[in-house]
Amino acid sequence: MRQRGRHVRRSRTGIRTWLIIGAAVLVLGAGAGVALALGTKHQTPNKDVRAVVSVPSTTQADGPVCPLTGTPAPGGVVPQRPAVAVKVDNYPAARPQSGLDQADIVFEEPVESLITRLVAVFQCQSSSFVGPVRSARAVDVQILSQLSHPLFVHAGGINPVIALLQAAPITDDNLFTHSGLTINNPQRVAPYATYTSTSAVWALNSSDTTPPAPIFTYATSVPAGGTPISSINIPFSSTSNVTWTWNASSGEWMLSYSGVPATVAGGGQIAFPNIVVQRVVISYGPWLENDEGGLEVQSQMIGSGSLEVLRNGQMISGTWQRASETSPTSLVAANGTTIPLTPGPTWVEIVPTITNVTTQP
Repeated sequence: MRQRGRHVRRSRTGIRTWLIIGAAVLVLGAGAGVALALGTKHQTPNKDVRAVVSVPSTTQADGPVCPLTGTPAPGGVVPQRPAVAVKVDNYPAARPQSGLDQADIVFEEPVESLITRLVAVFQCQSSSFVGPVRSARAVDVQILSQLSHPLFVHAGGINPVIALLQAAPITDDNLFTHSGLTINNPQRVAPYATYTSTSAVWALNSSDTTPPAPIFTYATSVPAGGTPISSINIPFSSTSNVTWTWNASSGEWMLSYSGVPATVAGGGQIAFPNIVVQRVVISYGPWLENDEGGLEVQSQMIGSGSLEVLRNGQMISGTWQRASETSPTSLVAANGTTIPLTPGPTWVEIVPTITNVTTQP
C-alpha cells in the first residue's frame, strides 16, 4: 500500500560535522567507516573498502563553482539553497520527460523487473517543469544521503520505503502530503501527468539555505589511462536498453534507448559530458512493489565495486568506494588517484553486476 508520509525536517549540523570528520579520515588514509544501519539488508558495507587519497574538490581556476557540476556559479555566486532531487519515471510511456536537460546530476536506477527510474538533482540549475514524478524506492536513500540533506520530491511509495526516507538525512517532500508542489500536465494521462517545479520546492523549504558539499572532483585536463570508445551499451531490460554515443563536435555523450534517441519534451536529444557507470550487487525483496508480484530491487551502494568513467570520448576504468551513506562516492583509478570529471552535469548509471555492459571502439 502506498503511504502519504509526512514532511520531515532535521538539523543539518550533524551532517556537516560528519562530512568534516569523514574528509579528515580519508585524507589521513584511515580505514573506511561503517554504513548507517537502517535495518535493511542492503545497508551492510563491503569490508574491503580502501582509503581514498583525496576528497571531492574542483580545479576550476577563478571564482566560486557549482558544487554538483564544478562549473562557474551563476553570477559568481553559488545559490544559497539545498539540492532538490525529483523522482522521474523512465518507462517508455513516460518519455519524453521534462527537466532532465537542466539537472546537475541524474541517477538512473534499476527497479522491479530491471526497468529503470531516474533521480534528477538540481542545485545551481533549476527547472520550472520536471516529470513525470513517480514513487520512491529504497535505493533512493542511498543515492540521496550523500547530498548533504537534500529535498526529495516523489509521489508516495510503499510503507517500508516511506519509513526509510523519514529516518534518513533527507527532507521528504512527498507530493501526496504537499499537493501544492504538484503541477498537472494536461497533455498526459495518469500516471504520467504529475509534474513539479524546483522553484516551488525551494520556496516550501525557504529556511534551508545550505548548499550541498561536492560529491565529485572536477578537472578540465583529461586524466591519463583512458581508452577511446565511441559508445557504451547497458541493457538493463527491454524497456531500458541504454546506449551512450560520443559526439566529438559537442563534447557530450548522447543517450538512446533501444536505438531510439532519448529526448526531452520540446527539446533535443539528452546529452551529458560525464557518464559514471557504477557496478553494484543487487538483491530482491523483501517487499512487493506492485500488484504483479514485482519485488523491490535492493542495490548495494555502500562499500566498493568496479567503475567506468566516460568523459572526453574516453573510458577510464577503476573502482567506486563509499564508506557510509552520508559519505560521497569516490571514483578511484587503478593507481589509487581520484578520477576527475570534466566540469559539467553528470549522469550516473547504477548497473547490476549481472548486466553485460559492452563498448565499441
